[in-house]
Amino acid sequence: MTEFLDFVVERLAPAPARVLEVGCGPEGGVTPALAKAGYDVLGVDPRAPDGPLFRRAALEELDDPGPFAAVVASRVLHHVRPLGPALDKLARLAPLLLLDEFAPELIDEPARDWYAAQYRMLVAAGGDPPGPADLGEWRERHADLHPSHVLLGELGRRYETELLERRPYLYRWLGGPASEALERAVIEAGAIRAVGFRYAGRVRN
Repeated sequence: MTEFLDFVVERLAPAPARVLEVGCGPEGGVTPALAKAGYDVLGVDPRAPDGPLFRRAALEELDDPGPFAAVVASRVLHHVRPLGPALDKLARLAPLLLLDEFAPELIDEPARDWYAAQYRMLVAAGGDPPGPADLGEWRERHADLHPSHVLLGELGRRYETELLERRPYLYRWLGGPASEALERAVIEAGAIRAVGFRYAGRVRN
């Protein structure tokens, strides 16, 4: 989450710009840190924490008309349905959209094999990885997630892409001390594809 916060702050207008975090979750996402940095921020989520920085509601229930300087969302839009109306609303609320996302369709056999080997090694060393033990079973249980080409296609109808950066992602589920560096290395070697991505887009005029 710290990396995503740095990504967001780097692209935001200076504080006290108004920011909406969609899908802040029960821990509040980056909303508290943005507030601490001087931003006028609102975090919205059906499971949002209590407090004045948060609204416990789904995006479609949010009645704040804005405007916001930016909308930020971390690992949220891949499961939002219906996607089109949600993106239409975000585009009305703010000109800038900043995302931390992933491409579930890229969790293919090489990625599953690499992940399984890393998972077994961490468990054997006494670790307790936070993610699923079997990514094949995980994909079967989450077959309804939007593939990245669907999400990016819908974004492209509403936003001009300012940044699209493919990144490691599986390390978050492994939780090992060197998992991110190892995943980055095997991506750079061409052994697996980058499952995660960062996105910045500005509403089309």
